Amino acid sequence: MSRRAPYTPSRRRFLLGGLAVGGALVVGWGLLPPRQRLRTAQPLPVTDGAVALNGWVTISPDGSVGVVVPRSEMGQGVLTALPMLLAEELDVPLAMVHTLPAPIDKIFGNVALMRDMLPFHPDQRGRARDGAEWVLAKVGRELGIMFTGGSTSVKDAWQPMREAGAVARAMLVAAAAAEWGVAAAECSTAAGFVLHRGRRASYGSLAARAAAGAALGPGDVRLKQPKDFTLIGTAQPRRDSAAKVNGSARFGIDARPPGLVYAAVRMSPVIGGRIAALDTAAITSLPGVIGVIDFSAALGKHSGAGAGVAVLAATWWAARQAAAALPIRWDDGAAAKLSSADIFRQFADRLDAGGGHVYHESGSQDAARGAAKTIRAEYRAPFLAHATMEPVNCTAQFKDGKVRLWASTQVPSIAVDMAAKVAGVAREDVSIEVMLIGGGFGRRLEVDMVAQAVAAASGADGRPVQLIWSREDDMAHDVYRPAALARFSASLDAAGQIVAYANDSVSGSIGHQYFPRSLGLPGLGPDKTAAEGEFDMQYQIANQRIAHTIVDSAVPIGYWRSVGHSHNAFFKESFIDELAHAAGQGGAAFRRALLAQRPRHLAVLDAALAKAGTAPFGRAHGVALHQSFGSIVAQVAEVSVEGKDIKVHRVVCAIDCGIAVNPNIIAQQMESAVLFGLSAALAGEITIKDGRVEQSNFHDYPVLRMGQAPAVETIIIASAEPPEGVGEPGTPPIAPAVANALFALTGQRLRSLPLRLA
Repeated sequence: MSRRAPYTPSRRRFLLGGLAVGGALVVGWGLLPPRQRLRTAQPLPVTDGAVALNGWVTISPDGSVGVVVPRSEMGQGVLTALPMLLAEELDVPLAMVHTLPAPIDKIFGNVALMRDMLPFHPDQRGRARDGAEWVLAKVGRELGIMFTGGSTSVKDAWQPMREAGAVARAMLVAAAAAEWGVAAAECSTAAGFVLHRGRRASYGSLAARAAAGAALGPGDVRLKQPKDFTLIGTAQPRRDSAAKVNGSARFGIDARPPGLVYAAVRMSPVIGGRIAALDTAAITSLPGVIGVIDFSAALGKHSGAGAGVAVLAATWWAARQAAAALPIRWDDGAAAKLSSADIFRQFADRLDAGGGHVYHESGSQDAARGAAKTIRAEYRAPFLAHATMEPVNCTAQFKDGKVRLWASTQVPSIAVDMAAKVAGVAREDVSIEVMLIGGGFGRRLEVDMVAQAVAAASGADGRPVQLIWSREDDMAHDVYRPAALARFSASLDAAGQIVAYANDSVSGSIGHQYFPRSLGLPGLGPDKTAAEGEFDMQYQIANQRIAHTIVDSAVPIGYWRSVGHSHNAFFKESFIDELAHAAGQGGAAFRRALLAQRPRHLAVLDAALAKAGTAPFGRAHGVALHQSFGSIVAQVAEVSVEGKDIKVHRVVCAIDCGIAVNPNIIAQQMESAVLFGLSAALAGEITIKDGRVEQSNFHDYPVLRMGQAPAVETIIIASAEPPEGVGEPGTPPIAPAVANALFALTGQRLRSLPLRLA
């Protein structure tokens, strides 16, 4: 086993630290704490006699509790998990709690997401990192971007929502104590009541008095210790399940404001193409057609939507038929000859040239001299579409100088900003109803559909417009998971220990596109998401160097479930298995040696292996271990092969995600992540030819069917650490686990996704 080397931070990390502990302090801003996250700028709207005790919680006269959930529900369970945090500290049964829509307010911004953007190695702690995280937390609080992504919903809410519940509870206790003329310390709470020596008062009866006394402060407020939790850590059923089963749940595509008309789109078939000529008169006489809106100017550079038009009609089918019949002459532009092959050739050329940003370096690569053997490998991953089940859609109304939105979005505050920009109105003149999302996976972090819908609504004479993309529109105009190419080199000594390890990779940068098009911020410098899962790997190797080169292209790219980890885990965990084979060791034993000083990782790995047992005859087990979004996941895939057909029968998944707020949801998310990742591993591939996306629907971009789905068994490791991510960490390990099992079965080392046997 290699010794752990001293950590040497790069110059970039020193600069980050310098900003945190030096530059920010010059103007005094860094001396100030981040703004509070308890009170909204405007009081929470209340109805039916309810009282708002802070920006997160209201209490009605009957004692029912309303809690603001500022994250979008897209199947990950936030409508259940987040209310649990507040209910725990407020001491109310979950059944007494209902959710409230979140107003657009900066206290609901995602602060944890900003901190997680920093490119620090897990082993680097200290003043530089603490200072940089402090600054990014302040930036996140100032920006106040309401963002559901990065597996941060529970992580970000863990502190403010519990504090909101604890403060509200203290206010209610203070109100009861004042009414009874006793010390607040003598009172206790349970099940929505304040108690004192045989007396009790319901929260509903105390709420108005508690709110009136808010200026006096809540008194002593302390959060519960994990040992005192009665709700957090228990398996609660999903609160949105019944509505989704009985059909009453309302997704974005279910919005039905009065007077609704519809819009279908027609977009450039070539990436980056523009409209050269348009004959709208040719379709204006078709049944139901209302008009044609050119939305090209409303969409920013690198948008998946690109240039095009929306055709308005009384029904969506009429709009769709008219859009297909509309005569358009396209200017294909500079990307008319672009192909996936060209992009990968450019990737290879850049890796040949060397360089790249070094994200992590320790020891020296000179240690490879005189090694017993050196192993080199090249891995690649294609572009991927999001392929969400709910079609891309948005409903907008532009009337009397105001915009209303009904949207399935992961970024309501960005959607509001985009709508205001397109309509030319103030941000305050835009309102939004955030609907349930029928699959997000990062696609609903984009607001191209919002821009299109608002542009279409501007030509609808005040009527609301529901804009819907077809599946073909979606497949050809997504913002794709970046394609990537990675090269590895590692040297082993005679005992099979790694003496030097190097990893160079290349891909486009999501940040270089997303920040300009969605936030109006520059997309510059290194992008942590491009190298995550490589530079911050869990294995302790003394001499290592991990670098990444950004090569941007015209292909629009965006955040895809688990982002860079989705392919970098495949690269890294497959290569680790190659090294194990070269060392004459099993994959599990080889990993254990590299994790000797990481007990949490070892516990996760051992739990998955113990549960998996021995593979049945004719099948093989493949193992992978990966840490992402703060959580550690190990997976064992049980695989068989018949001809060239790959069958995954069973996946054992162990996770350490810190405190498990709701084990039921965690298990569901692991199952979801495994199946999502398995679809990509076995079949997912977007290819470009002559500037066009070649795939068009599920016949040539297949997703896993029920009959192909393996049994997924989840083990949740008990932990007292704060909660970390859950929605995405189950996706990265599945591709390498399957690939490693295939090597054990066939002797073929598959280094490209999707996995295809020769």
